[in-house]
Amino acid sequence: MQNGTDGPLAQARRVVIKIGSALLVDAAQAALRETWLDGVCADIALLRSRGTEVIVVSSGAIALARVTLGLTGPRLRLEEKQAAASVGQIRLAQAWSAALARHGLTAAQLLLTPDDTENRARHLNARATLKALLGLGCVPVINENDAIATAEIRFGDNDRLAARVAQMVGADVLILLSDIDGLYTADPRLDPEARHIPVVDSLTDDIMNMGGAPPPGYSSGGMYTKLLAARIATRAGASMAIAAGQGDRPVARLLNGGRCTWFRAVIDAGSARKRWIGGGLRVHGTLVVDDGARLALLRGASLLPAGVRAVRGDFARGDLVAVQDLAGAEIARGLAEYDSQDAALLAGHQSEEMEALLGYRGRRSLIHRDNLVLNQG
Repeated sequence: MQNGTDGPLAQARRVVIKIGSALLVDAAQAALRETWLDGVCADIALLRSRGTEVIVVSSGAIALARVTLGLTGPRLRLEEKQAAASVGQIRLAQAWSAALARHGLTAAQLLLTPDDTENRARHLNARATLKALLGLGCVPVINENDAIATAEIRFGDNDRLAARVAQMVGADVLILLSDIDGLYTADPRLDPEARHIPVVDSLTDDIMNMGGAPPPGYSSGGMYTKLLAARIATRAGASMAIAAGQGDRPVARLLNGGRCTWFRAVIDAGSARKRWIGGGLRVHGTLVVDDGARLALLRGASLLPAGVRAVRGDFARGDLVAVQDLAGAEIARGLAEYDSQDAALLAGHQSEEMEALLGYRGRRSLIHRDNLVLNQG
């Protein structure tokens, strides 16, 4: 895979750029790095001049407000994070709007949560809004809607949110600007023998195990969340780059062949619905299948109850569930045709027994093949 003028970024018609708090905000001062931001906006203007549409996923709201609100402790309560997000989001949006305007570009703000991408109706509505904004020549700037989060806010979720946005809009490239210039065989800060990996063809278990532990500080997603983002993005047909964001003009540097790790897109990404299923973030349960069912799924079959050996978790019909083999490896994900109670009742039984067990005539499969996505590495 080429990194320069013939690479994925040079050919892309639509790009999502994710920017973390540590790059955008001087944490000690809770101050925006305005010169750096202006350089990124110059990069966005460069891409736009080449005919490329750009969406930004930007962290930084909480980091911008911590000192202002006196919230300088190492750990914040949920309500403190939500308060900081409410204050900081105004500053963050104003900064992006002003910086993009200096380059003749119009910013648009969207606040999303991962749940907004999990619900199919909200997903489609957000996609329509984003495509309308791009059609009007805007640069959408997206952040997680931390101020109303109902679960503990975890810095780093914007990696996966960015991947879901890339999947949502059919982006060709996702760029994760980071404090490291790509994936290494080990943490290069700890292992001088760690080797940089320029291209990843498939997200195997060995690659995923290179994720390591999250780094300290405000931006604590770590490499593992970036690899999870790569799994979502590449399955959706987007190439993904992890590139160093420090220094001036990081996107232009990548466009000119700068050092990074490229993750190859899956060529046959399937339908939009299957891309949405495959990129799901919240798995509600697990179905453990025997070897016969595993082979049938790999051949394109639906998951029938006879091949299910265990049902784990509490899920409703239509929820996203994982399918694991007997060794514990996840082989697929799909939307459940039955809730967990009925699925447990049906597990191990033949399809012709289902009506007698349930007391009504239901669907023949626990996951229909149209609602099932195989893991492709």
